[in-house]
Amino acid sequence: MRIGLPRLESLLAGSCRGWLLLLRSAGSRVFSMASETYTSGAHSAAFVTCPNDTVAKDLARGIVQRKLAACVNIVPAITSVYEWQGAIQEDNEVLLMIKTRSSKVSALTDYVRANHPYEVAEVISLPIHQGNPPYLKWIADVVPE
Repeated sequence: MRIGLPRLESLLAGSCRGWLLLLRSAGSRVFSMASETYTSGAHSAAFVTCPNDTVAKDLARGIVQRKLAACVNIVPAITSVYEWQGAIQEDNEVLLMIKTRSSKVSALTDYVRANHPYEVAEVISLPIHQGNPPYLKWIADVVPE
């Protein structure tokens, strides 16, 4: 008799039950992810540079409030090197990474152009071909067609 120690059989039984629960949970999650469909390119990641954090936050809030995007990440402290009016420029900027429906990129561009302090605001987008299905569904749920 071992006092205070579980028997090997009960440890194995508990361990097997734990593994079965884990496998069942993982299997249902894999099935759920595999059964969700996504049309490649239906969503886009758009990028906008801003002169400072204040402009970036104002634009990000306006974009999300107007349902032009589900999420805007503000990436601080980037350095941009570019040619402008015949001279090489170097500026510290802030980058917005915007997740939206591809069908909203035109309206997003119009909003940025109307509210951005730059004479020529950067708005570029890339289609999203793959990603986490629940996240992509969330974008679709937040941003109406």
